[in-house]
Amino acid sequence: MAAKRSFGYRALAFPFTMLAHLVALAVIALVLLWLLHFREGLAFRSDDKAKIFNVHPLLMLLGFVLISGEAVMTYKTVPMIRRRQKVVHLLLHLLALVAGAVGIYAVFKFHHDLRIPHMYSLHSWLGISTISLFALQWLFSLFSFWYPRAQASTRARLAPWHAVFGLLIFFMAILSAETGLVEKFIFLGLRRSQEALIVNFTGLLVLLFAASVGVTVLLPSA
Repeated sequence: MAAKRSFGYRALAFPFTMLAHLVALAVIALVLLWLLHFREGLAFRSDDKAKIFNVHPLLMLLGFVLISGEAVMTYKTVPMIRRRQKVVHLLLHLLALVAGAVGIYAVFKFHHDLRIPHMYSLHSWLGISTISLFALQWLFSLFSFWYPRAQASTRARLAPWHAVFGLLIFFMAILSAETGLVEKFIFLGLRRSQEALIVNFTGLLVLLFAASVGVTVLLPSA
């Protein structure tokens, strides 16, 4: 009976997992279309400073938000033994962290080159808070669950808190992404145009991705 119940929960989570993957692909397509077609493209060094800024939304959305969401779903989507799932979970989060760090570097470089003040908006405060907590969470999991590992009883007590705070930080990343899109929409002065539609639809799809990840993770698997 327990096995049937476990299978039923996994079957119930499967549509939401697939939805999350499909929405992630749609977000990737829209962001690339936005930055490469409507904006000036991408570059770390350029006389056109907008190209430097564009690295920021690319890495924060595609690298930080989407990859961290996939990492959160690892235990429901990766058909491996538990230990290998943990490895994939840890490495995906590391990749998301690196992408986020480089994305933040890009926007600081953009501000520095144009002599724009740093850290003046709610979006920037949320973003720095999120990636700082994300880094602390990753280090905590590394030292608690991998090397040097805590005792089994301690890991068992820490695991639920690790999961709760991980999901909270993920939704902070979603909130940071949404406020960033709104901020860029206002700064660009977008109105009724194809670019405005792309930015708005990207925001809606990011929210749908977050909801899909949340439902996938919160549905019990046993």
